[in-house]
Amino acid sequence: MAINPNHGSDPETNSGDEQSGADPETANGADADGGTESGVGTEADGGAEADPPAGRQAEPESGLESETAPTAETGTRSVEESGTLAWPARYARDHLVHIAVLAVLLLYPGVYALLIDSPLRSELVALLPEVETMIAVFYFGLFAMSFDFISGYTGYLDFGHAVFYGTGAYVVLLAGSGKVPLLPAETPFVLLLVLAGLLAATLASLIGALSFRLSGVYFAMITLGFGQVVYVFVRGWEFIGSNPRDGLAVSERSGFEIGVPFVDSLSLAIGQLTGDEFSVLATTLSTSEVSYYLVGLVVLVCYLAMQRIIHSPFGRVMVAIRENEDRAAAIGYNTFRYKLGAFAISGFFAAIAGGLFAGFQRAATPDSSFFFLVTGDALLAAIIGGFGTLAGPLYGRLFDEGVREFLSKAGEGGGLLPYLREHLSEATLGTDLVGGITVQGAIETFLNGHASLYIGALFVLFVLFVPDGLLGAIRARLGGPIAKRLPDRIGERLPERFERYWKALER
Repeated sequence: MAINPNHGSDPETNSGDEQSGADPETANGADADGGTESGVGTEADGGAEADPPAGRQAEPESGLESETAPTAETGTRSVEESGTLAWPARYARDHLVHIAVLAVLLLYPGVYALLIDSPLRSELVALLPEVETMIAVFYFGLFAMSFDFISGYTGYLDFGHAVFYGTGAYVVLLAGSGKVPLLPAETPFVLLLVLAGLLAATLASLIGALSFRLSGVYFAMITLGFGQVVYVFVRGWEFIGSNPRDGLAVSERSGFEIGVPFVDSLSLAIGQLTGDEFSVLATTLSTSEVSYYLVGLVVLVCYLAMQRIIHSPFGRVMVAIRENEDRAAAIGYNTFRYKLGAFAISGFFAAIAGGLFAGFQRAATPDSSFFFLVTGDALLAAIIGGFGTLAGPLYGRLFDEGVREFLSKAGEGGGLLPYLREHLSEATLGTDLVGGITVQGAIETFLNGHASLYIGALFVLFVLFVPDGLLGAIRARLGGPIAKRLPDRIGERLPERFERYWKALER
């Protein structure tokens, strides 16, 4: 049997014994919040939503009455007319959360630039992550989502997932250095991402063909073994350079462009040093801001593609395997093929994440791409954000990076340490606390260079008290998918609050 890390799974999936391991055609646990029921790749697409379990009546969509029969509200309107009138409101409400999240991310660079010029600059710089940090959150968040795709939705923990991340990074860097036969150094970056994804999917199929003959902890250990074999091989691969342990960097190529291949006017380069600037509406976007939007766009497309797969019949089989693989096999599904397909898909998107990492940083080392602790960071992001939610690992990575930057040793991008050093007077810093330790000494002892320690403590607290992760806990609180339940809650409470407000005014 497979490990079942479905901390963030839909409560409706696990609410009854009759649903555990249910027929994939009726499994209802493939939901993933935080932008999960969007019109692209979600249950709202039509035809993708699972049938309700036996003995349980389906809930009417968007809190409206069923459109299959006239009601007191609809009167004699035809079913077609009722559906036409209800669709825009239902669509807008089901996507309200997604639109809000995208709006925040879209406006973040501009808002950040305005806030750091405000009177509260020091406080905001200490609390808010830099734009460059958000770029790292995007591409590693995609890797964490690909990890959640296989581990959160099939129940098979892949501890060697960094193999595919490193494969994507090294394919891009080797091709950009002109070391790949038949691929010139100026091959369009988008094509390199696709080729890297296909190579990683092939590698995943080979690894999975052997690994999926095992399950549980044995599967986790064999994938970890494969990952370490590849890691050791890359560290000693002299084809990369004279000292392969130091990794590989690109110097020949000017930049890695995202856009329409072979059309320079519709492509922009990403990167801290070699990226492009872009002027729009009398505003010039810096190289970091251009990279932010382009990397974010690729991550969004990949996320929607994975979400579409999860809410397809294929995705329902994945969830059925997670819930009860024996029962899924008993009703006629070839679970081995479905697991192998899911593994290849997750490897494809992990390689794209690695390619984005290499394209932005223009360098990678075996330790930053192939090492098993890279998979550990993805696991950490998935647990914090919510296992089996797909979008959760992205928020988990944002939480992780935000805390690390806030407690960073050098105070890169701000942080608590430089803020205290800047705002505390010499007299305060020299004040004795306990046992001859001054405030300055306490800051250096407990804050300087201890970000990983506090991240570890937070991880333990999440496992103990928030086992479903951030999105999973919110979903449990709302009683269902966030995108659908949150508008319902707001719609229920706003009229009550407005009514109280008007009554207060009348008094």
